[in-house]
Amino acid sequence: MDMQGSRQLAVTQQQAWDALNDPAVLKACIPGCDKVEATGENQYAIAMALKIGPVSAKFTGKITLSDINPPASYKLSFDGQGGVAGFGKGSAEVVLAPNDDGCELSYTVHASVGGKVAQLGQRLIDGAAKSMAEDFFKRFDEEMQRQHPESYAAKMVMGEIETDTPPLAAPAKAAIPLWVWVVGAAVLAVAVWLGS
Repeated sequence: MDMQGSRQLAVTQQQAWDALNDPAVLKACIPGCDKVEATGENQYAIAMALKIGPVSAKFTGKITLSDINPPASYKLSFDGQGGVAGFGKGSAEVVLAPNDDGCELSYTVHASVGGKVAQLGQRLIDGAAKSMAEDFFKRFDEEMQRQHPESYAAKMVMGEIETDTPPLAAPAKAAIPLWVWVVGAAVLAVAVWLGS
């Protein structure tokens, strides 16, 4: 399966890069994510629970980052196992491009799946993958509003964005490892690994 998409963010390129490298942010934004932890240089373990149609499973996998160009882009490869539910593997490219409105996050994912998940039918899998990607972006937008209310407030005053969620007070900043940026794409990658 191949999937492409993009999302306009009101925050700067660096702010988006930093948030996508924060394990707490990614764990909160990735649907069903139980764990994201470093296992080596540019390598991470991820665990998440997924349900697609009648198939529910806990997937565990590894993510490896390459071609890292902060704060603009990276490439990740992923490999996951869901027991009898199946497996998934593939790669994703993520790009953050600055613009007058903040930055645009775009991604391209290539993935394949096997096992019970692959037997569900392409339409159901594609729908689930797109739904997971949209859920991730919605959660990520809400987190950016919480962390950077000033960026969103300026856009709201000018009528450039609409939101149902008012910006909250920004939390204290923590040191941000680069690996989490990849996990953001991992959400999309996992969605695509199921969506192949």
